[in-house]
Amino acid sequence: MTGPPLPAPDRRRAQLAENLASVRARIDRACVDAGRDPAEVTMVAVTKTYPAGDVVSLAGLGVTDVGENRDQEAAPKAAEVAAAGADVRWHFVGQLQRNKARSVVRYADLVHSVDSVRLAAALGEAADRHRDRPLAALVQVNLDGAADRGGALVDGGDPDREVAAVAAALAGHPRLRLAGVMAVAPLDWAPERAFARLAEVAAGLRADHPDAVVVSAGMSGDLEAAISHGATHVRIGSALLGMRSTLR
Repeated sequence: MTGPPLPAPDRRRAQLAENLASVRARIDRACVDAGRDPAEVTMVAVTKTYPAGDVVSLAGLGVTDVGENRDQEAAPKAAEVAAAGADVRWHFVGQLQRNKARSVVRYADLVHSVDSVRLAAALGEAADRHRDRPLAALVQVNLDGAADRGGALVDGGDPDREVAAVAAALAGHPRLRLAGVMAVAPLDWAPERAFARLAEVAAGLRADHPDAVVVSAGMSGDLEAAISHGATHVRIGSALLGMRSTLR
């Protein structure tokens, strides 16, 4: 016999717990296959379009890192989560406009998507005014050189968007800390090809900036390939939270 149905909040928490166990098992297996320690890989729960209540539930289940891709959603959600007493590290993982820098620096612990010298400068100026500690940031890398795609360019061509120049801008600002690189696999590339290329870029960056050890790569569908090529952070949305499309 089965008992009475759980109340909706309890059903949601149970669903999140089941999904979290599945994702963690995948990460563990991928690390074993790659000869890596699972402790080297941080799972960032990407909660865009999901309510603050889900973040609070995930925090209660042991999730420490949460990602958002729109400041308009992230800023009030971070405040709501803090008011509920949940303590998480916030990752800004989406494309960031310079005029949102002042808001993002107030709550983000790590910005994954710095792809221009001008954006680095805007973040640095905002951090000077609104933070009492350095803001960690990653250079978002454009892997295929497509002009209409976000990310700093590996092979140059635009001084504002060269990987080395963006990295230098982050490393050179006293209120910013260059932490490493991030990329999204292009849709027409096999994940293995994309993350192998990112690993090369990351190694080149570390030659000049030895402390820039973070590699943010891999999402729900390709986390195994990312881990096999050295990802330290995987950004997990649908595999953890499901396919809902609205906040409430």
